[in-house]
Amino acid sequence: MKIQMAVLCDAATDYNGKLNILGTFDTIFTPQMPAFHPQCSIALRLVFSKIEEGQHKLKINFVNEDGKFVMPSIELPVDVAFPADSHFLSRNFIVNIQQLKFDQEGIYSIDIALDGRQEICIPLLVKQLSKPQSVGNV
Repeated sequence: MKIQMAVLCDAATDYNGKLNILGTFDTIFTPQMPAFHPQCSIALRLVFSKIEEGQHKLKINFVNEDGKFVMPSIELPVDVAFPADSHFLSRNFIVNIQQLKFDQEGIYSIDIALDGRQEICIPLLVKQLSKPQSVGNV
């Protein structure tokens, strides 16, 4: 299995096997903590070879720097079945997330595993904007 794409984005759709992605990002700037991100998507495109035909389990964990879960783990069954004339098989996975909460600024990670083996991590930096300095009268 090869990961062709793994991103955090504003939105994603699958249109007849085509993965459409809008607004990939790796940093969220926020005026205050805790921060809430209203909506985003995790978009994955995996390519399987013929030898990988069968049942698999995809697991997604979204964690902070200390390994604490930001949201519950997501487990997706993956059935890889090849048509007779195929040599590889592409699969798109989209996970839509609403009202994602970040308690503190720092580095977060979306960890992707297949069949219990860590495959890739998507990094995310959450940074609080500094307040503008007021200029006093001289």
